[in-house]
Amino acid sequence: MEKLLEINNLYTSFYTHLGEVQAVRGVSIDVFKGEAIGIVGESGSGKSITMMSSMRLLADNGKIKDGTICFENSDLAKISEKEMESIRGNSMGMIFQDPMTSLNPVFTIGEQLIEPLIKHKKINKSEANKIAINMLKLVGIPSPEKRLSQYPHEFSGGMRQRAMIAMSLICNPKLIIADEPTTALDVTIQAQILELMKDLKSKFDMSIILITHDLGVVADLCDRIYVMYGGTIVESGNVEDIFYNARHPYTWGLLRSIPNPKDDVKEKLKPIEGTPPDLLKPPTGCPFAPRCEYAMKICVENPPEKFYTSDKHFSACWLNHSKAPKVEGFSVREV
Repeated sequence: MEKLLEINNLYTSFYTHLGEVQAVRGVSIDVFKGEAIGIVGESGSGKSITMMSSMRLLADNGKIKDGTICFENSDLAKISEKEMESIRGNSMGMIFQDPMTSLNPVFTIGEQLIEPLIKHKKINKSEANKIAINMLKLVGIPSPEKRLSQYPHEFSGGMRQRAMIAMSLICNPKLIIADEPTTALDVTIQAQILELMKDLKSKFDMSIILITHDLGVVADLCDRIYVMYGGTIVESGNVEDIFYNARHPYTWGLLRSIPNPKDDVKEKLKPIEGTPPDLLKPPTGCPFAPRCEYAMKICVENPPEKFYTSDKHFSACWLNHSKAPKVEGFSVREV
């Protein structure tokens, strides 16, 4: 498979009056053509900042300190803003978390759909209008001709999210980044939006990066999953690896927080005790050690190595070491 996006050893920081917030620390992510990957973790784990770095949409006090972001033979971390503008919204699209704050309230949906077509595809307004109508039909918005002249506040939450998806797809990009696309929606609309994204992925043969805190959301859509915590990748593998052979205590905690409707015995969900690390002063060892019930001395003092159980599955946890004590329910393998 051909790589579409390759993020290698990315470091991103924000400079505040309190000091440097090291939001992303050595993250490496690969995305292949035609696949969907999920990036999961709690709020503040660095998921969105990693992708905002890739799109070069950081706040003024944010800076990519180190690393490469290779997309179609270009390092997005080093190209000019003008070159980035030709990629953003054209070859790479983004579905933002809250469409009401992402859509411009003073422009109609039609104007916001047509603008990238005129800018990137250099087509006239009449032709762009036809493409916009077809795209609204594609994402399941009824009466698209009428909807083009309406403003964002005239759409429901689910309809605004569909309009955002239409905007991200309008130039037929090769990669879509969906940042918590279903967070503000009820469960019925969530299911519809995820099914829509799945259908569009197949129809356009595009790649998708789905950012979420909910492992349940990625189960049906994604091929591979990256688990982030404290600005780092703590585990990565395909869906089967993460759901049935997770090797990191943080991943176990995320899995335990998902209710299983098929369980005969109703059990209380177990929260992950404690709070995420302060990235103004990141821990020297494993970032999850203060919250981990299995933490050892080495976890506090040294950052964990990557232990591979297969070519595609690794976990950054000292429990995978052959000399680590065995944990019940955690079968330590020679790696």
